[in-house]
Amino acid sequence: MAAYATLADLLARAGEDEILQVADRDGDGAADQDVIASAIAAAESEINGYIGARYRLPLSTIPDLVTTWAVSIARYHLHRDGAPEHVARDWKSAMDGLRDVARSLVSLPVSDGAQPSADDAGRVILVKQRPAWGGFGGFL
Repeated sequence: MAAYATLADLLARAGEDEILQVADRDGDGAADQDVIASAIAAAESEINGYIGARYRLPLSTIPDLVTTWAVSIARYHLHRDGAPEHVARDWKSAMDGLRDVARSLVSLPVSDGAQPSADDAGRVILVKQRPAWGGFGGFL
């Protein structure tokens, strides 16, 4: 499965200075790969939690919108001491978009076959029967 975002995507969005500030935890002047990988994995997990109900995972192609959301979420996670307002705003926008996908308000531009079939498999229907003794809720 291809990653939803990469270090290059994070650098393109946030710039090298910001990424070094939040991901160079050992102070060697380079972003720590395990820190970046952990933030990207957390973002992918969150994204999959929302889109997995509507789309077959792993996605065969990664839409640009999903990459944008992954970058925003990973960037937010990298700011472990509190994200600046603009980063938090991007994270909130990504989460709102994911909720819209989960509620079927937004569809992802993915290749054919990525959406699960629209059958009733897994659907539960509860039926309340009338009581045999009169149907007045127990009152006569």
